[in-house]
Amino acid sequence: MATYKTRAQFVADDLRQRILGGEFQGGTQLRQDALARDYEVSRIPVREALLTLESEGLVEFHAHRGAFTTELSVSKIRELFELRVLLETHVLRRAIANLTEADLDEAESILIKYDEALNSGGEIGNWSEYNFAFHKALYAPAKLPETMALISQLNTKSDRYIRMQLLYTQEIEKAEKEHHGLLDFARQGDADQACALLETHIQEACEGIVAVLENRAKTMMQQA
Repeated sequence: MATYKTRAQFVADDLRQRILGGEFQGGTQLRQDALARDYEVSRIPVREALLTLESEGLVEFHAHRGAFTTELSVSKIRELFELRVLLETHVLRRAIANLTEADLDEAESILIKYDEALNSGGEIGNWSEYNFAFHKALYAPAKLPETMALISQLNTKSDRYIRMQLLYTQEIEKAEKEHHGLLDFARQGDADQACALLETHIQEACEGIVAVLENRAKTMMQQA
């Protein structure tokens, strides 16, 4: 059965994909009147959609200037990924003791689809969704809904940067290997090894993203 969406939900979902897909770069002004024409709706659902995206960290409002896509600095990216390390290792440690064969099989099934998408170079828009779905399958048995809500929000904010890291650092094979290692340690019930690998996985992804951003900034300065 199809899920009914309000106009605001539809606009928020589509605009989220456009932002995460790179159509709107960080710091781009999102004019409500232009978006209302684009989606053939009034400004009210557009405003509601922008408020939703603000709560997810993808949009920010500036007084007297309107809404803009969020532009994360290197220091903010590092903070974002440090928070992920703290929360995700905590949840994984709690989850491992409760993981069932069904949980592990679900995580493996998601990982197979993720591998196929990465190796084919297709479904780029879904890469980060597969990434979070895999991690979420391992974390869910911890039964920490409030912490998972925070992790979900952090992953939404990280989405474009995770995809950027995979696309531009040529480390797809490394990411795949780490995901399979994480699943193996989870199957073995080895919380210490799993959490150590997860911490390294998140931290190195962060540094890969920072390197991409710093190289882009350097290139732009040379071209100026």
